[in-house]
Amino acid sequence: MEHEVAWKRYDTSDLEALERLAADYIDFISENKTERECAAAAVAQAEACGYRNLAEAVREGRALKAGDKVWALSHGKALVLAHLGARPLAEGMNILGAHIDSPRLDLKQNPLYEANDFAFLDTHYYGGIKSYQWVTLPLALHGVIAKKDGTVVDVRVGEDAGDPVFCVTDLLIHLAGKQMAKKANEVVEGEDLDILMGNRPLVVEGDDAKDAEKEPVKAFALKLLVEKYGIDEEDFLSAEIEVVPAGRARELGFDRSMVIGYGQDDRVCAYTSLAAQLALGDEVPDKTAVCVLVDKEEIGSVGATGMASQFFENAVAEIMELAGEGGPLPLRRALAASSMLSSDVSAGFDPAYASVFEAKNSAYLGRGLVFNKYTGSRGKSGSNDASAEYVARIRRIMDDAGVAFQTAELGRVDAGGGGTIAYIPAKYGMDVIDSGVAVLSMHSPWEVSSKADIYEARKGYEAFLRNA
Repeated sequence: MEHEVAWKRYDTSDLEALERLAADYIDFISENKTERECAAAAVAQAEACGYRNLAEAVREGRALKAGDKVWALSHGKALVLAHLGARPLAEGMNILGAHIDSPRLDLKQNPLYEANDFAFLDTHYYGGIKSYQWVTLPLALHGVIAKKDGTVVDVRVGEDAGDPVFCVTDLLIHLAGKQMAKKANEVVEGEDLDILMGNRPLVVEGDDAKDAEKEPVKAFALKLLVEKYGIDEEDFLSAEIEVVPAGRARELGFDRSMVIGYGQDDRVCAYTSLAAQLALGDEVPDKTAVCVLVDKEEIGSVGATGMASQFFENAVAEIMELAGEGGPLPLRRALAASSMLSSDVSAGFDPAYASVFEAKNSAYLGRGLVFNKYTGSRGKSGSNDASAEYVARIRRIMDDAGVAFQTAELGRVDAGGGGTIAYIPAKYGMDVIDSGVAVLSMHSPWEVSSKADIYEARKGYEAFLRNA
């Protein structure tokens, strides 16, 4: 069974809407490269659409009713948006869930050092990466530095045209005989992914010259950090600085049909989920519509901001309390009666690596929203396996809304595999299925998606919120 290329369906109005969405998407992923940035941007967009802070409603004891819209934020990195529907919450919600973290390099707590007249920043990689892909790329620093006095300094260097960038160095081919003979996972080891950030020494003149720094290049770098951010070296102990590819996402191909950019796993699904949630406007949906954007999926959905935390459940409990449906049993009923699309990217079929795919059960760029009945690895290990009845319901919703969609697995059996957040909300007994956008070069510094799939995902997510 082969699904038609979505591009063949489009008239002029579709193409115009597709290009507007793609342009907004490119802006979003170019400007928001960390989970903090994505969460803050999502809150700003939500508030512009009438969403209010749930924490304020709780403090004020303000009752919630059908049509009300609230947001809840956890540690600046995970977000729940809820648009209350006409039906009681205990009858279930329609939930979109995606993650806003992406593979990257993180600065260690004690990162700065000097070696042979260079200053470096030591890193620890985050998520699944191929280390060799991160050398000689222009890199940017994004994040925050929390100081002991309680102030938090935002850091963003490497994105503006006048900014410097950073890089991980590589060995010249002329001396790389031994390196080239290594396995791919040993060519560049994780401990060697250090960021080159300076070569100029601090020059001390006059009477103070005898007290010149033993590490003058590191000293000059610290001097610049003090001047720009008012921080000292110890402030790195309480910093969260992420190292990401510098530069904007771009249109790809002569036909401009694709997008290449950093962090599309999973911000392509997070962005389209957010856009679908906000598209409900001031209407009162039948069931409460929820969009959950979480952190830490790339390392197992752990921690206070991952899907495995109690943040989502606690937010729903607070909403139900203010809606007059509080209590542990109504909460359990609401969660069990809910339906969810676990929105995460799928591996796009790549003819250059066809041997690891099974063609008739693969996702193809340009053929629309992808549904994965199950993910996992080998014997479906670690997977949520959606029921046949739920898959049939999803098919009906997508067909009725004219959404182009396809089904897929993550590669050939025993070729590898992977997981999503789907199994975590499924523990409540709710229906959950993985859905998302096909991506080429997943987990690389620059990933590729199709504008058509972004457009169909946005349509499909809205159809789900309205009709599930």
